[in-house]
Amino acid sequence: MVDPDKAEQTDRAPRHAPELLCYPEYDGAPEIIPGRTARDWMEAAPQRFAYRCTPLAIANATGWEITLPFSFSATWNGGPLVSDVWTFLEGWDSRYRQIVSSVFGNGVLTFHPGWLFRTSPGWALIARGPPNSPRDGIAPLEGLVETDWLPFTFTMNWRFTRPGTVRFGKGECFCFITPVPHEAYDTIRPRIRSLDDDPGLKAAYDEWRSNRSAFQARVAAGEPDAVRAGWQRDYIAGRGPPGGAGPIFHRTKRALPKPAR
Repeated sequence: MVDPDKAEQTDRAPRHAPELLCYPEYDGAPEIIPGRTARDWMEAAPQRFAYRCTPLAIANATGWEITLPFSFSATWNGGPLVSDVWTFLEGWDSRYRQIVSSVFGNGVLTFHPGWLFRTSPGWALIARGPPNSPRDGIAPLEGLVETDWLPFTFTMNWRFTRPGTVRFGKGECFCFITPVPHEAYDTIRPRIRSLDDDPGLKAAYDEWRSNRSAFQARVAAGEPDAVRAGWQRDYIAGRGPPGGAGPIFHRTKRALPKPAR
């Protein structure tokens, strides 16, 4: 069983860490920073309960953010033309037209990250909006880019969900990049199995389900200890059923490095 206080020490560094090389197109290209765990809506939740979901919090930090050096607003009038989307810069920044534009029409707002990326052979980048950050009026589009061979840049696009105006603030993430083993996906063969085929897994699952149901019943009944605990911490602690093996690798937090020269 993994000691939850030592869960962060169960590192297994890969023998050959994949590379992510970042080449700026120009001086003053948008800053790349490690993915931030915090989200305004998660902070505003009662007792910040959303952070109890480790998979949610880890996803927020699994990648790097490309951030805006200025604030601006964008408007779509509902039409199909490139000219039906227009933007307004707050203040002045000479990089404005290098970063933000309307290129494709149909309510699409385009960002130019200002970087050329190269990844290790077989690795690609997923470019998307910041995870778990819903925005009213506009939604990020997602792309998988074969950066292990690509000698040019890509765009990051957001599409309005309805006519109207949206605002992006200085320092906000407009593109979130995550390296993925692109080549390996084609070798994966999903298989459907009955839990009865794996008695050990079935026993562990049944015990978890029973324990969870019992805990929820105790909370519903107002049992003081259960109410005080509020939630079970099996996942965050890397804890399986009593007597079961804990995970070899387990993360409850992630802090990726900032790109360095």
